[in-house]
Amino acid sequence: MRPSILLNDYSFYAINFLNTEKNAGIVLTESCAMLPASSVSGLYISHPESRYFGVGKIGRDQVNDYAKRKGWSEVEIKKWLKLILSYDL
Repeated sequence: MRPSILLNDYSFYAINFLNTEKNAGIVLTESCAMLPASSVSGLYISHPESRYFGVGKIGRDQVNDYAKRKGWSEVEIKKWLKLILSYDL
């Protein structure tokens, strides 16, 4: 299972909603790293019949489609997805 790279932009909303800086002293960097470094968060959903599977790298068509659905520029989307692209920037 890989980190949820596609969901990092939602971390800003969660951090603001939960007011973590005031309540726990946790802030996000512009790349969504949590400070202090020992901070962790996650959304865990389980089912007794669930199975894990690997997901491959994503292609240009998927990047373009995701950018369009998010309303983001191709440059901004590639910033967030660069670790899982199937092609060089």
